[in-house]
Amino acid sequence: MRAVSHPPRDGTGKCLPLCLWRSHALEGGQTHISKHWGIPVIQSALASFAKNLSISGGDTKLTPSQFRTELLSGLTVALALVPEAVAFAFVAGVHPLVGLYAAFMVGLITAVFGGRPGMISGATGALAVVMVALVAEHGVEYLFATVVLMGILQVLAGVFRLGKFIRLVPHPVMLGFVNGLAIVIFLAQMTQFKQPGTDSFMSGGPLMIMLILVGLTMAVVHFLPKVTNIIPAPLAGILVTAIVVIAFDLPVPRVGDMAAIKGGLPTFHIPAVPMFESLPQFLSVLEVIFPYALILAAIGLIESLLTLNLVGEIKGERGGVSQECIAQGAANVVTGFFGGMGGCAMIGQSMINVKSGGRTRVSGIAAALFLLAFIVVASPLIEQIPLAALVGVMFMVVIGTFAWNSFNVMRKVPRTDAFVIVLVTVVTVLEDLAIAVVVGVIVSALAYAWQNASRIHAKTYETPEGAKVYQIQGPLFFGSAEGFQELFDPAADPSMVIVDFADSRVADQSALSAIEAVALKYETAGKEIQLRHLSHDCHNLLTNAGHLMVDSDDDPDYEIATDYQVRTGVLGAGH
Repeated sequence: MRAVSHPPRDGTGKCLPLCLWRSHALEGGQTHISKHWGIPVIQSALASFAKNLSISGGDTKLTPSQFRTELLSGLTVALALVPEAVAFAFVAGVHPLVGLYAAFMVGLITAVFGGRPGMISGATGALAVVMVALVAEHGVEYLFATVVLMGILQVLAGVFRLGKFIRLVPHPVMLGFVNGLAIVIFLAQMTQFKQPGTDSFMSGGPLMIMLILVGLTMAVVHFLPKVTNIIPAPLAGILVTAIVVIAFDLPVPRVGDMAAIKGGLPTFHIPAVPMFESLPQFLSVLEVIFPYALILAAIGLIESLLTLNLVGEIKGERGGVSQECIAQGAANVVTGFFGGMGGCAMIGQSMINVKSGGRTRVSGIAAALFLLAFIVVASPLIEQIPLAALVGVMFMVVIGTFAWNSFNVMRKVPRTDAFVIVLVTVVTVLEDLAIAVVVGVIVSALAYAWQNASRIHAKTYETPEGAKVYQIQGPLFFGSAEGFQELFDPAADPSMVIVDFADSRVADQSALSAIEAVALKYETAGKEIQLRHLSHDCHNLLTNAGHLMVDSDDDPDYEIATDYQVRTGVLGAGH
């Protein structure tokens, strides 16, 4: 038999880091750790981080042609960001510049340091609806302090790699998330069909003109890529519609009708809240802002990480979760100190960017800088852009974002998954994204637990010695614990019973209690019960709980079929 070499291990049996293998070999197989052993690890981590901060994204090469595409894509995104940021600022009850500054700073910082080049971040409606109560009751300064604390929590989530739990989000929840956000984006555009300065919707001629211009923009966005890719289709749609409106002086709402966007550069500003005058005041302010900060941090990270996964699927990229958490957090900390309302990833603008050809960090950086230029020097020009053009672009984003194949998928997948898709979609529209995702994950987890609970069963046979063997099939956990107990018949069974776990796993405290309850029944009946074929994790779980009456650890490797007796009364089963 050919010998197979294995990585060297330390005294606990764990593999040594790759950078220690060489020192291990030089020492004749004995573990030797140099006092400088961490340097290669640190260098590797820094190199990986530097690679992630590369101006290009993934395999995309930043050629002159691609650079032009990135700039034009960034310009398109910046134009779409203006009405969105203003609208979300109104929702939160703050000045439009608070939303625009947030879009600029969050967009710029996440574009430079984020985990997915090409993804766009800014002020979002999902955060704005949470902020409105805080602003109304305590004022905008408390909002800025909340945004800072929100960013700190997000940075901590990235440092402790909590973003990895996004992997627990099932695919049906992702489909519901995408469909729900597409509907939310669509409904958000309805406010643009209201007459400026009123809550009444357009009618008659103005509505007809608005609809025609929206249709014109959508037609340009749809058909231009079939002719040429020299300019991003959304940008072309905005320009064509704007030229038509300005040339014929059509009476339609424009960006300037929403609010004046002219302003200066954002300035550093410490939130004016009485936090540091005394400890009681600090705790009082913290009591107000912490719940909001926690909710905002959770919503921001959930929306950002789901958008990160969605953009990653389009670009064929993976990873970057923790880096994105840290970037989002850092962006919000800075934004809070510069008078912004905070933000997170924006799926609509991200789709515009990616589908316009934006693949690198250049597009996101360009979008943020263009937006700042609009605020500082180009506001008179930008305020002339018709809202119909931006609505048309967003409608095309809705069409491209909605997972139309989900209707076909729901006919083929289990009913539970189809229900989760619809549930998450509805909750996203009626409530918010964070609640929808949590509800979807909980329902999916319960459905999975129920399916596994129904799999518990046993095959039985008797040994030549007269003992009855129960071969347990399926996992033993909280969902199947009751069904496990129903498998046994202490009254009719012989004096010796063996429970074989070769095809099962003991998972949790409910499983331990179920085993103890069964053992107690046999003990009460004056009969003996033993456990066989425990895996490593099951053996450790039962040993730590004090159920096993032997110290042998040979059975998990199945070297010999050791039978374990069970100690009852540990968890109080039967009480």
